[in-house]
Amino acid sequence: MTSRRSPTAKLLRMLGPGLLTGAADDDPSGIATYSQSGAQLGYALCWTMFLTTPFMVAIQIVSARIGSVTGRGLADNLRQTLPPIALYGVVALLAAANIFNIAADIAAMAAAVRLLIGGPAFLYVLGFGLFCLTAQIVIPYRPYAQFMKLLTLVLFAYVATAFSVHVPWGDVLAATFVPQLSWNRDFILMLVAVVGTTISPYLFFWQASLEVEDRRLKERRKEAALRNAEQSTQRRLRPIAIDTWIGMTLSNVIGFFIIVATAATLHVHGAATIGTAADAAAALRPLAGPLAFLLFSLGIIGTGLLAIPALAGSVAYAVAETFGWKSSLGMLPRRARGFYLLIGGATSIGALGALTPINPIRMLVWSAVLNGIVAVPLMAAMMIVIGNSGIMGKFAASRTLAIFGWLATLLMGVIVAAFFLISAMA
Repeated sequence: MTSRRSPTAKLLRMLGPGLLTGAADDDPSGIATYSQSGAQLGYALCWTMFLTTPFMVAIQIVSARIGSVTGRGLADNLRQTLPPIALYGVVALLAAANIFNIAADIAAMAAAVRLLIGGPAFLYVLGFGLFCLTAQIVIPYRPYAQFMKLLTLVLFAYVATAFSVHVPWGDVLAATFVPQLSWNRDFILMLVAVVGTTISPYLFFWQASLEVEDRRLKERRKEAALRNAEQSTQRRLRPIAIDTWIGMTLSNVIGFFIIVATAATLHVHGAATIGTAADAAAALRPLAGPLAFLLFSLGIIGTGLLAIPALAGSVAYAVAETFGWKSSLGMLPRRARGFYLLIGGATSIGALGALTPINPIRMLVWSAVLNGIVAVPLMAAMMIVIGNSGIMGKFAASRTLAIFGWLATLLMGVIVAAFFLISAMA
C-alpha cells in the first residue's frame, strides 16, 4: 500500500538549504541594521525589502545551482575561474568579515539574555559560543538541519512584534509601494547598509555547500539509482528554485516587519539611534510594552543560533575547498579534521571577539565594508561559472537567470560605490 503525502508535507520536505540560508540572513547584525533604519527613517526604506527580493533570489539560485549541479562547493568551482591569488583574497576577506559578524552576533545574543534574566554577559557569550560549536561538531547533519528548520519559526516573533503595537498601515503601504528617495548623507548610508545586509557573500557559500550536502543525502537514499544522471539533476532544479524563493522572501518579509515595528515605536517617540539589536529590544520595553520587548529579545537569540553556524560553516567550506581538504558536515570530525578545526576556530575567535571592549557597531561596520569589497567580484565570478557550459553542462544559466544575476551584481556594485563615495565625503 502506497502512502500519498499531502501538498503541505511535500512542500515542507522540499524546504531546506534555501530556507536555512534566508533565515540566517536575519541575524542579530541584520536586525540591528533594520532596527536602525526604522528608528532613524521611519517607514522610508520599507520598499527596499521587496525591490531587492528578485535580485537576492536570483543570485542565491545561482549559488545553489552551482553546488547542486556540480556536487562541489562554491570555492571549489571558483578555483576553475579565478587566479589563485584572487581566490585567496576573496576567501580571506570572507573569513575576516564573518568572524567580525560572529563576534557582533554573539555579543547581541548575550546582551539579549542579560536584558531578559540579568546576570553577567560574559558567561552568556561563552555559553553561546560553546553551544554553537558543539552543535555543529557533535550533531549529524540531517538531524541538525531538521533542528535548524524548526528554529526558523522564531523569525515570526518579529511579525508578532509588529502586530503587538499600533501601526498606521496606510502610511506603511504608501512608503512601501511609492518609494521616496532622499539624497542626503544619512539616507544614502542607511540605504547602503540595508541592501548590503540583505545580500551578503557568506550566504552564497553557505547555500551552495548546503545544496551539496543535500545532494549527497538524496544520493544515499532512494535517489541513488539516478546518481550523476541528467534526470536526477533536472528533478532537483525546480525544488531548489521554490526553496530559494520561499527562503529569501521570508527573510525580506521579516526584515520588513522589523522596520515597521521599530518605526512605529522608536521613531515615533524620537529614539533615532540604535547601537545594537539588544538596544532596540531594550528601547521597545518602555515604549511598546513587555510583550514586544520579549518577542524582540527572543528573536535576537533564535536568529543568532541560526546565523552563527552559517557564518562559521561558510568560512570552513570556503577555506577547505580552496585548499582541497575534505569538507562536509555529514562527515565525522576525524574524517575532516581541517574542516571542523576551521569551524571551531571561526566560532572561538568570534566568541573571544565578543568579550573584547570593541564596540559591536564598529565590528558590524568593518564586517559591512569587507562584505562589500568581496561581494562584487565574487558575484561576477559566480555569474561566469553559471554561464560556463564546460562546468555546468546543460544546466548553465537561462537567459532570465543570467539577466537577474548580472543585475544583482550591478546593484551591489552601485551599493559599494555609493558606500565609498559617501564615506569619502564624511
